Amino acid sequence: MTAAVFGHDGPWTEEEYLALGETQQRVELFDGSLHVTPAPTPRHQRISRKLGNIFETAAEAVGLELLEAVNVRLRPGRIPIPDLVVTDPVDLDELVIEANAVHLVCEIISPSNAATDKVLKMHYYAAAGIEWYLLVEQETGALRLYRRQGSHYAEHSTTTRGQTLTLTEPVQATIRPEDLVP
Repeated sequence: MTAAVFGHDGPWTEEEYLALGETQQRVELFDGSLHVTPAPTPRHQRISRKLGNIFETAAEAVGLELLEAVNVRLRPGRIPIPDLVVTDPVDLDELVIEANAVHLVCEIISPSNAATDKVLKMHYYAAAGIEWYLLVEQETGALRLYRRQGSHYAEHSTTTRGQTLTLTEPVQATIRPEDLVP
């Protein structure tokens, strides 16, 4: 299906992927295969905006950058588009952000592709050395924060309605699930 949509046969190289330019869909590259998803729901975007507002202020306070839906090169040929990332200052005109500049990555779990965020991306982000991974459940607003241990993540905390997630690394931030999800 992807080949028909983009008029391409066989595995995709990173150069071919980047040559696609901007598209209406979210297109990610995983080891020669494209992963295409439709635009996020309004609920997803509301959560992303509210979290982005929190992280942007916190990141700027410590000289870091908050970016939304950018290409992150985990290794050659592996470029996901996380919902949010907290990074070192980067060239804002580059097509990709290198994984070694990323301190925290956040994915807002969509019911249609939950396994991608909970399994595939979690494994890939840890293997690339990204220290923190935050998963947000759309329906409940539950926040699951993971910290890298070697080449995988271990759950650091789970925050549900009525509780508060207090981050001290890589930024200082306080997040309440009920502030994200109506």
